[in-house]
Amino acid sequence: MPNHTPITPTTFRSHGKLLITGEYVVLDGAESFALPTKFGQTLNVLNTQTNKLTWKAFNHKNKEWFSAEFDLNQLKNFDEKSILKSTSIEIAKRLFNFLTGAIQLNPNFLKNTDGLDVSTYLEFPENWGLGSSSTLINNIATWAKVDAYKLLWNSFAGSGYDIACAQHDNPITYQLIDKSPLVNTVLFNPNFKEHLFFIHLNKKQNSREGIKAYRALANQLQKDEAIATISKITTKLINTNNLSSFESLLYEHEQIIATLIQQKTVKQLLFDDFKGSIKSLGAWGGDFVLATGEASYVKPYFLNKGYETILPYIEMIA
Repeated sequence: MPNHTPITPTTFRSHGKLLITGEYVVLDGAESFALPTKFGQTLNVLNTQTNKLTWKAFNHKNKEWFSAEFDLNQLKNFDEKSILKSTSIEIAKRLFNFLTGAIQLNPNFLKNTDGLDVSTYLEFPENWGLGSSSTLINNIATWAKVDAYKLLWNSFAGSGYDIACAQHDNPITYQLIDKSPLVNTVLFNPNFKEHLFFIHLNKKQNSREGIKAYRALANQLQKDEAIATISKITTKLINTNNLSSFESLLYEHEQIIATLIQQKTVKQLLFDDFKGSIKSLGAWGGDFVLATGEASYVKPYFLNKGYETILPYIEMIA
């Protein structure tokens, strides 16, 4: 009798990310604090005999939003003509760059492969900014057995903290020292976690534009002072068990970055009547903010302002 045992795909999974301290200055060596999220992305790989690589991407509602087909032999030869068809040539080219970048880092990747069906599953809405690209890059890097930071930096600028979050299950500190990532897992379990909320601003922020503005505006002396102070804030923030002290550190951090990039804080711009603390996370102007306070106050406040995505800490963080 024929064997009808289903073939189990090889699966890779990465966490999403939130940068709590060190936005912008993490690029220049500040010790920063980041949280891997419960939400992430998985990548499934099935071997076939088609001489093609078929790719299907599904969103958080399990709906296919992108597909492509590559000629495997041409892909191995770094030929862009390997893209046989796709629902978005722009995304297919980006995917081509990730895959060929992985082959450059590991020439054995895909070498003895006769065909592949690959599917990816995002666990959060793409506009949340939790790392749809970084989780994909880390999954491809793990699959290809290559350095995910190198694969990232061959395609994008950035600090790489998002890759560190993708690879870790617990809160981390992240620092670039001589352009090399230093990652440490830390214990962050304050007794006021139930007073921490993540609110989505319904605005996807282009972090590359934010980085460009930071590079253009901040002078070196400002940067050096900010890096030193924010590294200290990171340490204090992780270790405090007092909500009032935590809020004071968030306020101090916001003021430093506001001065550095010559922008008003998100609280000044949008929530000046909010009674707790509010901090931008990552590039300013979009994605999530961190807010502090009682659930009975925080949730109605933001709902009344039209912000419907309000996640308590324990729902968001791994």
